[in-house]
Amino acid sequence: MRQQLVAAEYRKNGKRPPGRPRSEESRQAILRSTLGILGKSGFSDFKIEEVAEHAEVGKATVYRWWPNKGALIADAFASSTTRNLRFPDTGSVYTDMSQQMRQLIKVFRSRRGRIVSAILAAGQTDKEVIEAFRERFLWPRRREAYLTLRRAIARGELRKDADLDLLLDSLYGPIYMRFLIQHDRLTPEFAERLCALVLRGASPARNGSGRRS
Repeated sequence: MRQQLVAAEYRKNGKRPPGRPRSEESRQAILRSTLGILGKSGFSDFKIEEVAEHAEVGKATVYRWWPNKGALIADAFASSTTRNLRFPDTGSVYTDMSQQMRQLIKVFRSRRGRIVSAILAAGQTDKEVIEAFRERFLWPRRREAYLTLRRAIARGELRKDADLDLLLDSLYGPIYMRFLIQHDRLTPEFAERLCALVLRGASPARNGSGRRS
């Protein structure tokens, strides 16, 4: 019924009435503005006031959803990458993990990689920034990864006693290291080799006949 009234009001005067649809439009405008301003000005010169002006909302509207600029920046980055960083469910843990890792590398090598670098750098001295990155980007991806690994355990691809946190740190730690230290190339092929090495170490042991024990 409410949707019908909203549609009728829109047809009558050509204006969208206040309410949730408009709020969501504003929220998306703020996220887009955040990414655009970061791309031009970087993290150090980033200001909430500029975001609000660019998104054509009041500063109070921004603070309604985000308590500080760290939370806003982390959310903007996370929202722009969520669709690309989903874990597939192909029936193979190697395929599932390596495809997602390749996508993460693709993000890191794009212009959005500069945002990640700025967040991690600022997070060394600003606790709010690194906490926002963990809560809004890292942990949602991590929870998806747990499900992927648990499916692999159920299929017998990984040991039942596999340490999931150690496994994920071993898979993704080297990606972050190459991304930040830049001591070697960060390529999709690196993700595939890394994935094969780590997952092989977590696979069930085989007996002398070549079959899993």
